[in-house]
Amino acid sequence: MPETFVHKFDTPVFKGTVEIPTGIFINGKFVDGSDGGKIDVINPTNGKLITRVSEGTPKDVDTAVEVAQKAFDTVWGHNTPGFERGRLLYKFAELLEQHADEFAAVEALDNGKTFSWAKKADVAMSIGTFRYYAGWADKIHGNTIETSKEKIVYTTHEPLGVVGQIIPWNFPLMMLSWKLGPALAAGNTVILKPSEFTPLTALLAAKLSLEAGFPPGVINIVNGYGSTVGNAISTHMHIDKVAFTGSTIVGRKVLEASAKTNLKETSLELGGKSPNIIFDDCDLEQAVDWTIHGIFWNHGQACCAGSRIFVHAKIYDEFLRRFTEQSKKLKLGDPFNPDTYQGPQVSQQQYDRIMEYIDSGKQQGAKVHLGGERWGNEGYFIQPTIFTETSKEMKIVQEEIFGPVGVVIKFQDDDDVIRQANDTIYGLAAAIFTKNIDRALTCSQKLRAGTTWINCANQLHPQVPFGGYKQSGIGRELGEYALEHYTAVKAVHINLGHTI
Repeated sequence: MPETFVHKFDTPVFKGTVEIPTGIFINGKFVDGSDGGKIDVINPTNGKLITRVSEGTPKDVDTAVEVAQKAFDTVWGHNTPGFERGRLLYKFAELLEQHADEFAAVEALDNGKTFSWAKKADVAMSIGTFRYYAGWADKIHGNTIETSKEKIVYTTHEPLGVVGQIIPWNFPLMMLSWKLGPALAAGNTVILKPSEFTPLTALLAAKLSLEAGFPPGVINIVNGYGSTVGNAISTHMHIDKVAFTGSTIVGRKVLEASAKTNLKETSLELGGKSPNIIFDDCDLEQAVDWTIHGIFWNHGQACCAGSRIFVHAKIYDEFLRRFTEQSKKLKLGDPFNPDTYQGPQVSQQQYDRIMEYIDSGKQQGAKVHLGGERWGNEGYFIQPTIFTETSKEMKIVQEEIFGPVGVVIKFQDDDDVIRQANDTIYGLAAAIFTKNIDRALTCSQKLRAGTTWINCANQLHPQVPFGGYKQSGIGRELGEYALEHYTAVKAVHINLGHTI
């Protein structure tokens, strides 16, 4: 039997004890992985061990698929009406709200994000997402279609069956809600793989699903590595759909695995290199505040981060002065300190990757205007970093860094900035700052991005679709649009006595 991780929090923002089973979660039970392996979970603030969780294997994925299929055939899907699926999702949201502080504390411990942001963003968004899809569960409707007087034809939107879901480490609980919400509302059963870096809130959520009353086998959580568990999910012949959030490189592998096996339905929410466009007629104070949020929120570990900051030449110097001044005030440190804005990067691996990009920028001739170095003596902290004097061929301009690193680029006119903004393989999000509504809407129309924010940045809502153009992915998360990826449309023809 797997152990239970017990952690006592005694911090300025949360005091309490949290108990988390450390096994994989299959058929409503926490069990050890089939090979008995363990995964170290590391505290990113100091690099020390938090706990170990069971390591799943392809064999465990096979077991999870079997029980998920049985649950789909017997106690879920068409066997559980939409209003009942909605009731369970709503119950889960209620329980999550009751335990909001515990989930926020575990996110801060496991991921390194601040407790305050985890609670008001990650946990709040997750609660809202489960409630939103609870409301949809009995409202997934088809249509009647007129053909001729001899026929009645209608469509139904049916659950796909067993769904595999692979989520990243930057928003562990939030990504779990984005995946589970629409899948369960539509009547599918799920095998979900959390990141090996941040498995704890997924396991805590699995524990909560038992209390909510989900039947065994409907939700299964298999901890593991991408090369083993992730690959097993992507290539499994009896998984009907795979949903992946992560890097574009891995997203290609997931799509390739689907093509080489059973052509399972695939949705991908991938990387970004989002432009943040500051026009000369903007509210400068507003633009500076949102730009900081756009690039430094969640330590820059956001696929939609506004990492390319385009500033009109007329206000470039003043914007840069204010942006630099405000960035210097950001407090780094303990995620449980209420004054902390930025905690550590999630892992040594991610820290090294970001520092390699910073070194690349220096070597290619960009100017480090601010930061660019390690912060503190332990953990994976990186100073908020601003580059200037860049050119378009530089890696820091073209590639997703996924850290607190932004490049500030001067532009002259609207056509020039649209051209530069679209000069990327990505197309996830963009932000525009201007008081001119015509300029804002014209610019938004020309930008090749799945989301455009006007006079704000990094705003997400359960009812609003999120996804990208180009190599930022396939399909959409959230909103009614996400349900399309978890249902199949069936057309039914009823003959009213017509003969051939």
